[in-house]
Amino acid sequence: MDYVAPARLMEEVEAASIKKAALSTRAMLLKGFLSGALLAYGTSLAFKASEGFSSGAAALISGAVFPVGFAMIVLLGLELATGNFAVLPVGIVRGATTYRELLRNWAWVYLGNFFGCVFVGFLLTVALTEGFIQDAGPLGARIVAVAQSKTVVYQHAGMAGWLTAFTKGILCNWMVALGTVLGLSSTSTTGKIAAIWLPVATFFALALEHSVVNMFVIPTAMLLGADIGASQWLLWNQLPVTLGNIVGGALLTGLLLHYCNASQPARAKEAATFAKRLKSGAPAALPVDAA
Repeated sequence: MDYVAPARLMEEVEAASIKKAALSTRAMLLKGFLSGALLAYGTSLAFKASEGFSSGAAALISGAVFPVGFAMIVLLGLELATGNFAVLPVGIVRGATTYRELLRNWAWVYLGNFFGCVFVGFLLTVALTEGFIQDAGPLGARIVAVAQSKTVVYQHAGMAGWLTAFTKGILCNWMVALGTVLGLSSTSTTGKIAAIWLPVATFFALALEHSVVNMFVIPTAMLLGADIGASQWLLWNQLPVTLGNIVGGALLTGLLLHYCNASQPARAKEAATFAKRLKSGAPAALPVDAA
């Protein structure tokens, strides 16, 4: 079986935090760039695939389609800031990484994600408008409408809107970061894809707020002529959503899973020893906590 049990899974997360902390700045930027680009592709595909459907059907279809970008990111071992919001804190509490390494990784990967999202957004804008000479069509209109709902609507609601964006950011990255962790729960390609699909599809279908997705949607909408200013984007979406993503990833995913499994290593080792002796045919007492 290629399933990785929870206690062992958190050891994999710890190992991942060490690898991520050791990356060079160049590697973080390039891997972050590619992740942003692939997430932009996945978002565009989700919008395109759900065109013309009712709201419920559109949510299901877009949710089912969007994880293609995330799956490619995980399989290629790239760097996505929202996933790292969960992984690096595990390294901190387990003494494997430092706060300096955490902040360094988050900052450079976040920047790389931004470049990748904006790059694909610019190319898509050129493609949809045939070099800015015509209307962007249904896909362009969808991107603009979504971007306005993520900025102008929150601004009109005032602090309630800011709080909504922050809360949606928490809910979003609880699922997205869980997708990153579950990507380590299998050693097979098929297993990894199936595991990450579940939480990532859930977040997108629920129209929650993902800071990296928004780096694609909102700047692209601005290129397409949406009446959104840079300050509106940053203050009413990017800032609260990023903070919410950090809370959802670090506290509700990485650290919560760590503390759920903090007392497991000894029992996991005992169970592994039991299984090994059983397989060899030697008599073995059942582990105390096997149930």
